[in-house]
Amino acid sequence: MEKIRVLIVDDHPLVREGLVKILSTDDSIEVAGTAENGEQAVKMALEIKPDIILMDINLPVLNGIEATRIIKSHLHETGIIALTIHDQEEYLFELIKAGISGYLLKDTSPDLLIKTVLGVFRGESFISPSLTAKMMAEFNRLTSITTRNANPQGLTRREVDVLRLLALGNNNRTIAQELFISEKTVKNHLTNIFQKLGVGDRTQAAIHAVKNKIVEL
Repeated sequence: MEKIRVLIVDDHPLVREGLVKILSTDDSIEVAGTAENGEQAVKMALEIKPDIILMDINLPVLNGIEATRIIKSHLHETGIIALTIHDQEEYLFELIKAGISGYLLKDTSPDLLIKTVLGVFRGESFISPSLTAKMMAEFNRLTSITTRNANPQGLTRREVDVLRLLALGNNNRTIAQELFISEKTVKNHLTNIFQKLGVGDRTQAAIHAVKNKIVEL
């Protein structure tokens, strides 16, 4: 039987070594490689095409959310498990949209880690229990939003997020950091926003958004 090939992505050498040792205790798992930043993770993933990727969020060069988006756009069958110290729901939602199959906190037990790797390989999904209640609360909040506000003036939800941050006076770099996207992606969103709102610059967009109650400051 072929082993489950796993790529480990974390910027801390001790964490990478620890994960290698834990996964090596299961005969059905093989560590196919390790990466220390998001850019390296993307490159290695495309080269070795692992079955599973253990992905940290706060990575240098390219963060784990952006790396996940890029990898999943090329490797649809690869299961990605976020393994992080963060239990904030915003990270969870961004990663779910990016295409992860699992979300584990770094204080999870070795047994649960291995169980999750095996489960995701079988096509299952897993969310750390401490985040399940938060995820359901956010789901209920989103489903309660009226149709009128769900798609104002043809804007997507992400475009509304960008517009809100723009109206608060943030520059492109700050918007990118807040939403875990690249500055290039922010510029693309702004181009679409300007076209949909019929405005020519950031100031006009901000004024239009507040005046028409697309965003609330």
